Amino acid sequence: MDFKLKYDFDQDVNELLNRLSKENISFKNKTVLVSGGAGFLGSWVCDVLVKQRANCICLDNFSSGSGSNIAHLMDKDNFRFIYHDISNPIYFGFSSYPENVCVGDIKKIDIVMHMASRASPFEFKDHPISILKSNTLGTMNALGIAKAHNALFFYTSTSEVYGNPPDDAVPTSEDYFGHVNPVGPRSCYDESKRAGEAFVKAYELQHKIRTKIVRIFNTSGPRIRYGPEFGRVVPNFIHQALNDQDITVFGDGMQTRPFIYVIDEVEGILKMVHKDEALKEVINIGNDKEYTILELAKIIKDLTNSSSKIVFKPLPIDDPIRRCPDISKAKRILNWEPTTSLEEGLRKTIAWFSAYEEK
Repeated sequence: MDFKLKYDFDQDVNELLNRLSKENISFKNKTVLVSGGAGFLGSWVCDVLVKQRANCICLDNFSSGSGSNIAHLMDKDNFRFIYHDISNPIYFGFSSYPENVCVGDIKKIDIVMHMASRASPFEFKDHPISILKSNTLGTMNALGIAKAHNALFFYTSTSEVYGNPPDDAVPTSEDYFGHVNPVGPRSCYDESKRAGEAFVKAYELQHKIRTKIVRIFNTSGPRIRYGPEFGRVVPNFIHQALNDQDITVFGDGMQTRPFIYVIDEVEGILKMVHKDEALKEVINIGNDKEYTILELAKIIKDLTNSSSKIVFKPLPIDDPIRRCPDISKAKRILNWEPTTSLEEGLRKTIAWFSAYEEK
């Protein structure tokens, strides 16, 4: 089946804008710094901010983001790209600092959204120090910017902070403290994200910074990175299915994940950034429906009319058996819940992937 050219990016962005406008959520004339703004989720956030006529500052070093995600924004008068690793200090509007760490012409930042970090499971082995730095030193540096500008600080944490919860803690609420291996192969990510949350709360307590923490669950959609080095299940399955390769399922495939489409996730993120009711809160944003990995493989195989075979490989160490968020807090505070079905989101992602792989 030919999926090429059937995905309409502008349609998804406009859908996002329509959803936000229904609740008068706008960032017009706000100056928003997005670290990791060239990444999968960060670039979608930048698209919405630019469309809403915010002054969007995208800071990224392309360690996991891509210039192709923001190339179409480069000529916009309300978009600014700064090539920088947030793990290293950077200052805005303070000319007494050395020129290489100071952006002197940006005098006021209203919102800092710290979204920078490698997040793919197979990167944990090759880039553990970079991941640790972005979620600890990077978080501290981003908080310092928010402190200097009296800006709202928004931190993208992760469902990984919950580790591998027992069945009686699934669906998992924000008050579950987690079951994480601090010296396991995933620890560079889940423990650094936990430390990042502690940094946020410390700055909130000591410096009275206005803060919000979101815990993101398995998100997929256009711009998600593909490659065996990343270990992301949705793009890997789609690539394998489109090329009639074996679809590789780890373990018996009975482990569960709550897959959510990107525009639902970004809608929840931006609602949280905007709403005053979310100040000081930690909120799960994800799909509250569980799907097994084997179910996912079969759905993708069917949607792509693929002749791929499903094969099984050993389960990675510390891979969570079940993952599903309790989103009652998001429903109550943000008036948010996902509305895109798994099949609809996968169809769009497959269409984008098919065209992307043809380039």
